[in-house]
Amino acid sequence: MSQEERFAFLAEWYDPNAALLRQYQFLFYPKDRSVEMFDMKNHRTFLRRTKYDDINLQDLFVGNRLNVFSRQLHLIEYGDQYTASKLGSRKEKTLAMIKPDATDKMGTIIQLIYDAGLTVTKAKMTALSRKEAMDFYAEHQSKSFFNNLVQFITSGPVVAMEILGDEAVTAWRRLLGPTDSSVAQNEAPDSVRANFGTDGTKNAGHGSDSLASAARELEFFFPSTGRGPSNTAKYSDCTCCLIKPHAITEALTGKILNAISEVGFEISALQMFSLDRANAEEFYEIYKGVVAEYTGMVAELCSGPCMALEIHGSEAPKTFREFCGPADPEIASHLWPHTLRAVFGKNKLQNAVHCTDLPDDGILEVQYFFKILDG
Repeated sequence: MSQEERFAFLAEWYDPNAALLRQYQFLFYPKDRSVEMFDMKNHRTFLRRTKYDDINLQDLFVGNRLNVFSRQLHLIEYGDQYTASKLGSRKEKTLAMIKPDATDKMGTIIQLIYDAGLTVTKAKMTALSRKEAMDFYAEHQSKSFFNNLVQFITSGPVVAMEILGDEAVTAWRRLLGPTDSSVAQNEAPDSVRANFGTDGTKNAGHGSDSLASAARELEFFFPSTGRGPSNTAKYSDCTCCLIKPHAITEALTGKILNAISEVGFEISALQMFSLDRANAEEFYEIYKGVVAEYTGMVAELCSGPCMALEIHGSEAPKTFREFCGPADPEIASHLWPHTLRAVFGKNKLQNAVHCTDLPDDGILEVQYFFKILDG
């Protein structure tokens, strides 16, 4: 009799009570969608094989974070050769860049990325200097369009993203469509360039053309050492918004960004961060001993990547806080059903977004992410 198929991973979970990173062998059985976990340190079963419908095969890849019975597991390695060969071979990382002519459509474009089964693992809004743009496009230096390209790419902010998924290089280029937007309109009318581009230069987005290019271009924007191109934070007339880890895991990022833009708020800086517990505690320090949910808030914020936004505009802290709605999504949905937390929140801890509470703290909270953590 043939053995039942199962996939194995090495997973980490941060135990907030013991302040320890615990390691488990995590097993998934696709036949009945059940999961099983073994405690690596104590050599014993942690979770007996149990049916769990909230996990799909496409969620199983190294680097992803899974919620299993309200614990966030970080998959850090394939547990055996079979799992690596079956699930690991097609996963790729590529650079996706939203160009200056389409940054106002970034919510829609990011949602298209998630809808295609790809995941945004890093993101940063930046304004490239002329030198940075020339370095990035160095391979085109001898071409006639080079100067126009450099001039255009430095004409406003861009959003650079690392995206991960099955054959991500090809998948993202397919989403983008042909380089010339007018050709895209005929050949791929649903593509990003067909909908948001104008011509061959102002064509809404960029995608690496090979795995080698992807590695080089990702290193340019997200260097393994050093900072890379600087963020676009203004630190004036602003407030801070965090898209929380659960909302990112649930692929709500694009929808939340769209909702913010649609009511007229300007997103003047954007960056993804993965906070450790110490950072999350430091950021939420003003709530310690004041809000009963403090410990849970910290646990949620360091459970996976979050996206920090600088929201710019007059009276931004006050007006944006009103747009987020009450901390409890249930209250929000009854009283202010169109607020962010009413639409995208699940409960008081997983309420989609954090926003600055006190007007005087707007700049301070923005500085925490865009100056201190990105410093």
